[in-house]
Amino acid sequence: MGWLAAARSLHVALVDMGALRSRSQVALGIGFVSVAAGTSSLCWRSNPFASLAISTHSSAKIKEAVQTEKAPPALGPYSQAIKTNNLLFVSGVLGLVPETGKFVSENVEDQTEQVLKNMGEILKASGASYSSVVKTTIMLADLKDFKKVNEIYAKYFTLPAPARSTYQVAALPMDARIEIECIAAI
Repeated sequence: MGWLAAARSLHVALVDMGALRSRSQVALGIGFVSVAAGTSSLCWRSNPFASLAISTHSSAKIKEAVQTEKAPPALGPYSQAIKTNNLLFVSGVLGLVPETGKFVSENVEDQTEQVLKNMGEILKASGASYSSVVKTTIMLADLKDFKKVNEIYAKYFTLPAPARSTYQVAALPMDARIEIECIAAI
């Protein structure tokens, strides 16, 4: 109570951190500490310092699911994409036609085109685009399709192209030929 009375007598503005925390996830401040005692026996002032407070308030949004009807729904207990902070994480996308839930065809070229169209719809629903993608991961049923996929991929991702990893995997959901996931900056 003594510090509160001293702060009031010196006309120091007090900040209600609880109210600030409920309105903002991050608060920054710059200040200093001064201590004075007696007549002139003790007087001390700290160097300026910075302060950072990060809210742990339960109502602060940590992540937001993205869902669009213009891309196939998730095949299991996961989201089409998740927005968090300034990033978008798009789950693996297959070459399914959204209206039918079936593959556009059995060949890797058609599936790649459909995967990238579906991904584009998810990006658009999130406020992102192909140009905001910073990383992709491509999973192929057969790495021999690498060149065919690259030709189609290059039409969607212009320079500077996102960072990328490509793997041949043992199997993909629904016996797909290709699956692509990505991370975008938003």
